[in-house]
Amino acid sequence: MRITTARALAAGIVPIVLLTGCGSDKKSTSPSSSTSAKPYTVPANQVSAMSTITVDNKNPKAPKVGLTKKPFHVNKTTTEVLTQGTGATVGPNDIAYIEYTAIDGTTGKSLVNNFGKQPFGVKVDDPQQFPGLVKALKGAKVGTVQKVAVPPSDGFGTSGSQELGVAPTSSIIFYLKIDNAAPVLKEATGKAVTPPADLPKVSVPKNNAKPATVTIPKGKDNKPAKAPTKLVSQELIQGTGMQVKENQNVMVAYTGLIWGTGKVFDSSASRGEPATFPLSKQGMIPGFIKGLVGKKVGSRVLLVLPPSEGYGAAGQPQAGIKGTDTLVFVVDILAIA
Repeated sequence: MRITTARALAAGIVPIVLLTGCGSDKKSTSPSSSTSAKPYTVPANQVSAMSTITVDNKNPKAPKVGLTKKPFHVNKTTTEVLTQGTGATVGPNDIAYIEYTAIDGTTGKSLVNNFGKQPFGVKVDDPQQFPGLVKALKGAKVGTVQKVAVPPSDGFGTSGSQELGVAPTSSIIFYLKIDNAAPVLKEATGKAVTPPADLPKVSVPKNNAKPATVTIPKGKDNKPAKAPTKLVSQELIQGTGMQVKENQNVMVAYTGLIWGTGKVFDSSASRGEPATFPLSKQGMIPGFIKGLVGKKVGSRVLLVLPPSEGYGAAGQPQAGIKGTDTLVFVVDILAIA
């Protein structure tokens, strides 16, 4: 199903929470959604040793995590570093990019694995993340490989996860590697690029506090110049962060308008926060994917989308977009989320 506008596309994405790939939902994963009952704990003599967690790395794309003794329980988030990283330290406002596998501490059941796939971004100041995972990542160094045991109080709380079949009494065990970490930007930062003279002129308020101002070039009779018939993806600022790949979640600040009228039909500033969405063919208009893939975090990109790269002949009437309209976007790539 094609998402109809950038705003709807952003709004339709559930905030990135732990184990979304397994079908868990915001309600079941957020400890704050639990009842007033206290999360499950065990007597001190029943707390499990981290040494009972085993890791088989024969297949690095699908490491096997097991338990020599079940059930496994902890009352506080506990880590065991297997390889000490030497890279940058994960800061309090960073996104940590991890490969991980997780199992249920009660049953030993595998819950999710993303080794060998695109690293999963954990925004460490996001309240929707597992507190236990944040505790394990914040202050750790890129390159670190560790085992992490998360109790119900730092995980699913008193609700457990019906979606995953995790009981309220289960601790969750992770084996993870921190591949990278980077702060979330407020605006594009990097080297300024001078665009061709026939493209729209762009002015963006500091920290994207307001929508960008875009001036469409004039043609004859002081009317808007003829719009490009092919996709334009022009960097205005060239970032130096991680490179954007298709199907990744990206966090952006953006303004979208119509070439012919200059009318702004959507912007992240109108909601007061950046938008996060996947660069996926299942939901994103084609030109957005083609225009942003390959660019780096920190870049500011001017996109000009002819109808075939936007909403096609049907347009998007709810946003005032006709099937013949060419769209213009100014996009700051703030993070890979």
